[in-house]
Amino acid sequence: MIPTGEGPLWLSAIRDAFSRRVVAWETSARADADLVLTTLEYALASREAEPGKLVHHADHGCQYTSIKLTTRLVRAGVQASMGSVGDSFDNALAENLWMLIKTECVRGRVFATRAEANLALFEYIDGFYNSRRIQERLGFLSPIEFEEKHYAEQATADPTNLNTRQPSLTS
Repeated sequence: MIPTGEGPLWLSAIRDAFSRRVVAWETSARADADLVLTTLEYALASREAEPGKLVHHADHGCQYTSIKLTTRLVRAGVQASMGSVGDSFDNALAENLWMLIKTECVRGRVFATRAEANLALFEYIDGFYNSRRIQERLGFLSPIEFEEKHYAEQATADPTNLNTRQPSLTS
């Protein structure tokens, strides 16, 4: 939740656990199943995932346990994963993203409008985090650089099989 002069702006994001890339994100004035579902649709459109090979991990919020979302996950062949209630370790990758966004993008700023906050999120996620923010666990590469390196190495090692990883998304 990002406070603005117009009221809260809710952020939903899906992060690829392999590369830590934010593959989809969406904002709304309401934290509901439609927000999460829209984000999922963007994520599915941005990745070529074989049915049965993708895991969507989320917490126990009502948005993530909704019939709308769970039905869409089943139809897309995505396995739903939820940890135990109150266990932050189960959703650590998503919690890490929220901490980064709050620390590096939101904290200390006052957004007059939701549109202003949305623009700041766009500049941070698409303009900095995915493309330029290096991460130690990725060998001091950004998520996009890490993916590019991975696929280049795979193409060199086995030009017939470019899609061997199993993506995992968290939100």
